[in-house]
Order: sequence, then C-alpha cells, then structure tokens
Amino acid sequence: MKNFLLNLIFPEFCIGCKKEGTYLCQDCLSLINISNTSLKIEKEIKTIYCATDYNNLIIKRLITTFKYKPFAKELSKTLAFIIIIYFQNLEKLPDFFKKKNEFLLIPIPLYKKRLKWRGFNQTEEISKILSEIFKIPLALNILVKTRQTIPQLNLPQEKRKENVKGVFACTKPELIKGKNILLIDDVITTGATIQEAAKTLKKSGAKQILGIVVAGG
Repeated sequence: MKNFLLNLIFPEFCIGCKKEGTYLCQDCLSLINISNTSLKIEKEIKTIYCATDYNNLIIKRLITTFKYKPFAKELSKTLAFIIIIYFQNLEKLPDFFKKKNEFLLIPIPLYKKRLKWRGFNQTEEISKILSEIFKIPLALNILVKTRQTIPQLNLPQEKRKENVKGVFACTKPELIKGKNILLIDDVITTGATIQEAAKTLKKSGAKQILGIVVAGG
C-alpha cells in the first residue's frame, strides 16, 4: 500500500525515454552496454568488477538522479540490478560466489556532512541489495571517511589522488583481519578513491580486496 501511494503521488518515469512505470524500461536497458570482463589492478585491489560505462548517457542520468537533488533513493534497486546483470554476463563467476563466508561487503563511506545533506549513502544502499542477493555479509561503519573532500569528478585527474590521501579510517580492524573484502562504489574514474580505501583496509589487516562498481569512465 505504501509503495502504491508513493507511485501514485510520485510516479516513476524511465530516465531514458520518460515512459511511466519504471526508472529504466527494457528498451532503454538494451541501450546500455553491460560489460562481460573485469579489470586487473596491480595495487591494493586485485580485481575491479565494473558493470558498465559511465559515459553512456542513460547511465550518467541514472547515477546523477540518484546522487543529486531531488535524490531518487529508489534508483539503488536499478543500479544494483545492472550489477547483477553484469555478473550474469561473465563467462565464469568469481570465487566469492562459492566462498561467501570468507568475504565481507563494505561500501565506500560518505563524510558525515555529505551524508546529512543527501540523507543516505548511495553506495551503502546499493550494497544492501547486493548483500541480500549475493548472501554475503554487509559490514557497515567499519570504513569511515574522516574529512570532507572535493567531489572527484570536479578535479583534474592529477589532483584526485592527493584529494583523497589519508581520508579513510578503519574503526574495527579486528572485524576485518584476515577477511576478504568486496569494496563497493558507484563510479570509478582514476580509481584513486577505491584504491585509498583499499589501502586503509589492507593496513588494518584485510587479506584480499576486490572492487565492484556500477560504472567507470
């Protein structure tokens, strides 16, 4: 009943074509090139699973509508769905689907001021859905952001690494010691943010770190 009333007052329209009833219709979904490969990374993260290209106009609209006013929080389901399709596209499922008890899902955190402004952490909302679907435990408030940073998309590439240097902290290292981590983010460009988060988790005792992101570019 609650969902019915919300849809009656604030009906959902497709981000791509404005068709009523869903944020992403089947026709517009077919216009999104969902990947079937993963990215091999040399540093703190072994592999990053990136579902699609951020330069796709529909993807860019979905993520922008999700993260900025008026904040369509419900888009977490659509973006998580795109990640799920991506894993279905892979020729071989990653090991964490077989060894779920050895992994934890950890979302990239927001600084408290940013969290208050938005009202929710967009990456955490996606992570909640993935945790439920993948049956992998979600670990919240273990990785925290200690200061406000300039949004990475507003900076040239050469300044992004410095912008996030030392910005994360691990509050409960005993909970991740020896654990494998699935680090979740919405968008990756240079990889500076997710690498800095992974570095913090590695220093706190995490074993292997893999990344999962909606889009890159």
